[in-house]
Amino acid sequence: MTEVEILKIVIDAMGGDNAPQETVKGAVEAVKQFNVNMILTGEEKAINEELAKYSYVKEKIEVINCSETIENDEKPVFAIRRKKDSSLVVAINMVKDGKADAIISAGNTGAILAGGLFILGRMNGINRPALAPAYPAAKGDAILIDGGANPDCKPRNLLEFGVMGSLYANKLLNIDNPNVCLVNVGVEEGKGNELTKEAYELFKEAPFNFKGNVEARDVPTGYADVIVCDGFTGNIILKLTEGVAGTIFKILKEELMKSPIRKLGALLIKSGIRSFKKRFDYSEYGGAPFLGVKGVVIKAHGSSNSKAIKNAIRQSKILIETNIVADIEKEINLLNGKTNVK
Repeated sequence: MTEVEILKIVIDAMGGDNAPQETVKGAVEAVKQFNVNMILTGEEKAINEELAKYSYVKEKIEVINCSETIENDEKPVFAIRRKKDSSLVVAINMVKDGKADAIISAGNTGAILAGGLFILGRMNGINRPALAPAYPAAKGDAILIDGGANPDCKPRNLLEFGVMGSLYANKLLNIDNPNVCLVNVGVEEGKGNELTKEAYELFKEAPFNFKGNVEARDVPTGYADVIVCDGFTGNIILKLTEGVAGTIFKILKEELMKSPIRKLGALLIKSGIRSFKKRFDYSEYGGAPFLGVKGVVIKAHGSSNSKAIKNAIRQSKILIETNIVADIEKEINLLNGKTNVK
């Protein structure tokens, strides 16, 4: 890709709780702020009605009409295979056919993962692609992988996650030689179940900066730049963190509103509270890439607003420009040449 080429990113405009209003608004904001062209797939009439609300360079946004939408309650594999003219399937096929450089969707998570696997396919050497969401930590953002794509894993899968997560943290977060840690019930070598024990042995010889095990209580500290675990564990970590953060904000608000003096104090620290809350705002991160497939696939939060969509576009732009797909494939092939672990 040369410097003069403008990236083309496709969005499943009908995916998500706030579609197409927020997906369209996010796309408009992105073409104004970033050097990208956008393709919006979905119900043409509804999309154009939203686009009519904004002023933008018309040539920067293309609309592709689709007659179907994959809903959140549909079975992923069945939906991908049956709804060929859905906004999601059409969008993913555009990446496969080289008509777009990346695809973003806030829709059905399972369908996005199934579409990435069945339409784009896995990278050579990758056994299990994985979701890699950003995780808000005390020392700065970290990458958690796997965030929920693979509930059951083998040691080899975790090793691949470590390779992909390390490259992603370097490219997105600009962390040189990021610390990679394995989620476990103790920090000592030899702790954990068979999966983590065997993975630990593989990690000791891995081509990344392995710093040992990390317990759940230390995950939020930021000691680990890359937090590696199976998708079952990763999804629990993410949802528990989201729930705890929401509860803390709720309790804090209730306590600050209990008396006039506390309300006055709340006004004095309002900017600090706002900054603190921003650290836990998913819209700041954009979405979670589905690493290990032959293309850039970003899963945005189901309730994404325009800011989240815009940041997902920024995120995909970084991943395309830093050649993450080619770099992951290169590192995995090197790894495969050194080990026969399955």
